[in-house]
Amino acid sequence: MLEMKNTPFLFPFQLVKLCIGMIDAGKAYNTANKQFVNGIRELAQQSTKDEVIEVGNSILFDQAQRSIKCQLQTFVKEDLRKFKEAKKQFDKVSEEKEAALIKNAQAPRNKQHEVEEATNSLIATRKFFRHIVLDYVLQMLSFMYAHLTFFHQGYDLFSELQPLMKLLVGQLDQLVVDGAKEKRDMEQKHSTIQQKDFSNDDTKLEYNVDADNGIAMEGYLFKRASNAFKTWNRRWFSIQNNQLVYQKKFKDNPTVVVEDLRLCTVKHCEDIERRFCFEVVSPTKSCMMQADSEKLRQAWIKAVQNSIATAFRDDAEKLEKRRSTSTGSLDSGGEPKEKTLKGESALQRVLAIGGNTTCCDCGQPDPRWASINLGITLCIQCSGIHRSLGVHFSKVRSLTLDTWEPELLKLMCELGNGVINHIYEARREELGARKPHPGDPRHEIEAYIRAKYVERRFVRRPSDEELKMKVVNLSTRVKRLSNGNSEILSPRPPQPNPKARPKSAAPKPTASLCKEMVVFCEPKEYSPGLQLFWASCSCSLPDMAEALAHGAEVNWINTEDDKRTPLIMAVHGGSLVTCEFLLQNGANVNQMDTNGRGPLHHATILGHTGQVCLFLKRGANQNAADIDDQTPLTIAVEAANADIVTLLRLAKMNEEMREAEGPYNPSGDETYQDIFQDFTQMASHDPEKLNRFQTYDSQKQ
Repeated sequence: MLEMKNTPFLFPFQLVKLCIGMIDAGKAYNTANKQFVNGIRELAQQSTKDEVIEVGNSILFDQAQRSIKCQLQTFVKEDLRKFKEAKKQFDKVSEEKEAALIKNAQAPRNKQHEVEEATNSLIATRKFFRHIVLDYVLQMLSFMYAHLTFFHQGYDLFSELQPLMKLLVGQLDQLVVDGAKEKRDMEQKHSTIQQKDFSNDDTKLEYNVDADNGIAMEGYLFKRASNAFKTWNRRWFSIQNNQLVYQKKFKDNPTVVVEDLRLCTVKHCEDIERRFCFEVVSPTKSCMMQADSEKLRQAWIKAVQNSIATAFRDDAEKLEKRRSTSTGSLDSGGEPKEKTLKGESALQRVLAIGGNTTCCDCGQPDPRWASINLGITLCIQCSGIHRSLGVHFSKVRSLTLDTWEPELLKLMCELGNGVINHIYEARREELGARKPHPGDPRHEIEAYIRAKYVERRFVRRPSDEELKMKVVNLSTRVKRLSNGNSEILSPRPPQPNPKARPKSAAPKPTASLCKEMVVFCEPKEYSPGLQLFWASCSCSLPDMAEALAHGAEVNWINTEDDKRTPLIMAVHGGSLVTCEFLLQNGANVNQMDTNGRGPLHHATILGHTGQVCLFLKRGANQNAADIDDQTPLTIAVEAANADIVTLLRLAKMNEEMREAEGPYNPSGDETYQDIFQDFTQMASHDPEKLNRFQTYDSQKQ
């Protein structure tokens, strides 16, 4: 019994004793091994010329090399080969998944069986792809394990690396444990993949305007080519630096689709065969794209809208900062601040006109573009269509990004969408034509706009009696205005200058030259050109727009009235906006009448400084002389109009500077531009300040 009780206690002591002996033997082995290696090294150094020693040394190193080489060959031929095969299979399945994505995107919405087939194929491919991904990761871990095993076996050859070997053994053991755990996790994920629904396996996209790399959003989209075949290509798109760009490959330079997102709008597209499509529209082009799902389409549309809003907010902050800096010293006075507010209210002033809060052609709310020769507001898509018509039909300008001259703002306020649609859509309902809506396809809106402005299909042509009544009413209005206010057509006559050289056959410009116009004679024929003629003098922009819509030639010549043009009549009407409207619609600023006088001559005779400034900016020939050999400058000097003389001399000096400096200064002197800008502002906001005739006698006194 005593032996049985004491027997279990003998084994631990024996095991400890054996362990101590093993450790001592190991130490002795390591010591002997080190001494042996050092002895060989010393012997090799002392007997470098001994052939026997060299042969023995070679044999020893050959054995060591074989030990390492054998393990290395096993590593390369087996472990590395398995890893390469796993990678090859992963790449193959990745291509199959890409093909399934493309097939799913190409499935037409009206063929349900093809949609279901493509969807099922995509789901099966995704599941198989996930299996391969897990196997690929597991093989990679096995590769790493084999790699560590190889080095472990290599380090076994060097006993002096025992501390490191212990560390590696610990890491290897931990790796084995982790590998077993990862394997169990992979098996669990495999079973989860079998049960998971991959019909909505979408990539998560988030818009981040403050991203470090400047890319607010990026991801794959299908893009429809602009060629005749309209092919679809899968590209990597990104929103960066307020631009929409894409890359064919990762290392390719980005291709810019939209230069400035502020000029764009984005909308859904449901009128094409493909699903999940949306369109980014700019004034010059449109880009059709397709996402992989409805969720991704909404994410991209929201990202583009956020980019547009962010760009406008940044511009507004910069503009406000610039204005506060430039006007900080003037805030104490009321006048500079008032002028700044006038400049800021350009958009509000235009949108305040009836009908201007929606697009003139499709009804899209909150328009940000305008046609300055028609006087209407447009959405971004319709503005792009108007640009494609050509500037002889429509001149497009941004209400938020471009600079607006005062006369252009007044022109927009004189007309508006309501007035123009009343003219250009007069017969639309009668003809049964449907007006487009904001969500309609682009080609339908473009066809409507061409029919409206190019073909003028919906314009109501007046009868001969209606046209006659219109012309008589306009001429009567001109006579009533001229009789009620003599300054409209009969300015104060310029006084003769005693220092000027007398001309025997050169009558001075007098008020009689203007009073002759109010005599209305029965014309031989009533035409839209005659309506434009009298409407220009009566300063009625709606009647002028109606005459142009009826086919009136903007440079129509009245052969029964000294070959005067509508622009010359607009000068006598005294309206700067009327002249601007005719010039925007292609009026010739150098068209002469029978007496050789152009619009600049008449504006100088009448003392209309604002019109003189306008004509000079539009390239009027100030050196042209009439039949009395008088140029606008000589007329202004004789009339002692200091403002017009200053403008004409400045224009002459600027022209000479431009010719002298050639292509290096095509715009001329900046001071000249500033002075003309000041005169334009004064002519629009404070015209009474320019109505001052300085005669020679008053100067003498």
